[in-house]
Formats: sequence, structure tokens, C-alpha cells
Amino acid sequence: MMLWTYIKVFLCGGMLCLMGEWIILKTKLTPARILVAYITAGVILSAVGLYGPFVSFAQAGATVPLTGFGHILAQGAIAAVQEKGWIGAFTGGLTAAAGGITAAVFFGFLTAVLFKPKAKQ
Repeated sequence: MMLWTYIKVFLCGGMLCLMGEWIILKTKLTPARILVAYITAGVILSAVGLYGPFVSFAQAGATVPLTGFGHILAQGAIAAVQEKGWIGAFTGGLTAAAGGITAAVFFGFLTAVLFKPKAKQ
């Protein structure tokens, strides 16, 4: 059973990454715009109730890619609106994603301190 979970995670997450790579290769969109599109797609799919079942099926294959970040932002905003009213639309997403954002900033800083950056040539 655990092997099937790993296979699902690998295939679902890999498909999301493959789609992003295909968009990079076949369009003139910059990687930054594609990343924003992935986050926006995660928010929209979550808001209409489609991303939650995908997360239940794919687990980390759906939550680790940037669409998962959009999903957690949407879920946080929805929960905060139900609890605090309209102001929750502005605070809920950040509260829900604070752990991931904090980890990204911390590990990015740690990497910058430990390794010497090199300019691209």
C-alpha cells in the first residue's frame, strides 16, 4: 500500500512539473509568469472545490508543487472569511501559509550564509 502512495505522489507531482516544463518550452512565457499562473490555478481550483479531492488522492504530489501553495492560500482565506468575515479574505491565506513561507525564508537565508553565490555566465 505504501508503494502505491509513493507512485501516486511521484506521478501526480511529476505531471504538474511536466506541464510546467512543456509550457516553458512551447510558449514565450517567462518562468516567473508560469509560477504565478500555477499559484493562481491552485487558488481557483481550490475555490471551486476541485483541488481538495486531488490533494486527497495525490497527497504530497499535489501539495508540494506551487498549485498546492495556491490551494493552502485559498483554504486559509475561505476559513478566515467564515470565522472573521470579509477581513479574513486578506489575512487567512497568509496565516495558513505562514509556516511554509517562514521555512522558505529561513532555509534561503541559511543557504545564502553557508554557500558562496556565483554569477551566471
